[in-house]
Amino acid sequence: MSSPVTLDAAGLRRQLESGAGPRLIDVRTPGEFEAAHVPGSYNVPLDLLREHRDELRAHLDEQVVLICRTGRRAVEAERALAAAGLPNLRLLDGGITAWQAAGGPVRHGTPRWDLERQVRLVAGAVVLLSVLVGLLVPPVTWLAGLVGAGLATAALTDTCVPGTALSRLPYNQGPRTTFASVVAALGDRSR
Repeated sequence: MSSPVTLDAAGLRRQLESGAGPRLIDVRTPGEFEAAHVPGSYNVPLDLLREHRDELRAHLDEQVVLICRTGRRAVEAERALAAAGLPNLRLLDGGITAWQAAGGPVRHGTPRWDLERQVRLVAGAVVLLSVLVGLLVPPVTWLAGLVGAGLATAALTDTCVPGTALSRLPYNQGPRTTFASVVAALGDRSR
């Protein structure tokens, strides 16, 4: 498996400013996208992209740059679209985090916590509570071990089941994103 081709924030900014910019696909949750995104980007959440990757191919014929928070979800999106036969895929190196650090323009909306921060909060709270309750009911302490094992497995497999689960909560949804709305937005060349 070859490594995806990346584009740094400065390179993407030059392309966008030249007017010959690529199609920007942001694969974060609608809530994350609503909180902050690169102007002109399209929100195609990773789960929706995976489910409709073959249909998306017909709407993404030019160069595409995939964006997420730091790059991990964009790698997953690149794999899915490449498997559907879509050429000309790039990843924004370091995601929107690197874009913002480089001073790239960002459209802001309703602020929300990043998914990664939510995972840390939930995992940390479960571990802390299981240890505290475990002082009274010792077998409950094993729950902390299960959370630790889950986090270690997530790191080794580069997946995040808790993140996937949290992304489905209403807090992370923002405006409803459907495949039909994605196709309509991709067809609007005036953006």
